Amino acid sequence: MLPLSRPAARPAATSRSSQPGLKALRRACAVAAVALIPVLAGCEAGSNAPVLHWHPPTNGASATIKEGGGEIAIRNAFILGAPPSATLPAGSSASLFVGLVNTGPRDRLVRITAPAAATSVTLPQGGVLLEQDQSALLTGPSPKLILTGLTRSLLGGAYVKVFLTFQNAGTVGLDVPVIARSDSYATFSPAPTTSPTPSVSPGHKHRGTGGSATATPSPGATATATATATP
Repeated sequence: MLPLSRPAARPAATSRSSQPGLKALRRACAVAAVALIPVLAGCEAGSNAPVLHWHPPTNGASATIKEGGGEIAIRNAFILGAPPSATLPAGSSASLFVGLVNTGPRDRLVRITAPAAATSVTLPQGGVLLEQDQSALLTGPSPKLILTGLTRSLLGGAYVKVFLTFQNAGTVGLDVPVIARSDSYATFSPAPTTSPTPSVSPGHKHRGTGGSATATPSPGATATATATATP
């Protein structure tokens, strides 16, 4: 007699070792969300919004903070200026736009300052929560970040030193361009005349001057930052 064939072996259950690969994929998707910032901003405004037709702005400032085995990517930060040949006068307000992607531990943007250009910078109530492997697109068309009480006039093409403070990752500074409200940027909203709720102040200190970015991490965190801006 021919020997009976053994039943085919059942496939092994998926091991836990595959989970790191899944986590890496989630992080890659979170970082890829930066490229979708302009598209998502248009979707927020509705299917007929003019922002669906604008070209993605790419000449903002960027920086990265390394923290907790991941990073917080700050992408395409810019200040919306006045129309061409005009300036935002001292005493007025200005809109700030930026995209944030967090691939590290949960964190929160709690404070923004621009000491050489504005009296204060306002944030949404309670700051901006950054869950792990998630993005926060503060990209408009209506501003959620506003420089209030400008201490000097701002002309398109200028740069403003802005410091972003995170609850755990610390503070990073970068030179943010002022971009005239025209062409692709004409679809962004200028700052309202009334100020939103003031930003949360955790008592962090920032340091560093000039064009390079600096980061001051909280205890236990290792933060490094680099900033670039394309005029």
